[in-house]
Amino acid sequence: MTTDTVSIRDLSVAAVIGVHAWERDIEQTLIFSVEMSADVRKPAASDDLTDTLDYSAVASTIAAEVREGKFHLIETAAERVAERLLSDYPIAWLRLELRKPIADGAYTAAITIERTPGAAERTGDIS
Repeated sequence: MTTDTVSIRDLSVAAVIGVHAWERDIEQTLIFSVEMSADVRKPAASDDLTDTLDYSAVASTIAAEVREGKFHLIETAAERVAERLLSDYPIAWLRLELRKPIADGAYTAAITIERTPGAAERTGDIS
């Protein structure tokens, strides 16, 4: 079993998110940090991008999923991003943190989830 971790930290994505009517008309910044378990021995040996977990592609996937989703809740956004990453990339486990700065509240809302492939289906977490 590998214990290698590939991380993306502080990825800012402008997206429509929120439950209030005014939030549905604007884009707000969401900040993602994700740690992904991936064996890096093969890419380290080959020094070839095609052998590795391409973090640029992962970042693009996160941004696309959130922009297209126009979610109401950060919980939903986090879950959908995790599902997409686990289905699209060779990841054995991930920990995803999503932060939503609240400008008029002077605080940041955040959620952190950990998932493995098939976790949502096994636990029934997704409706």
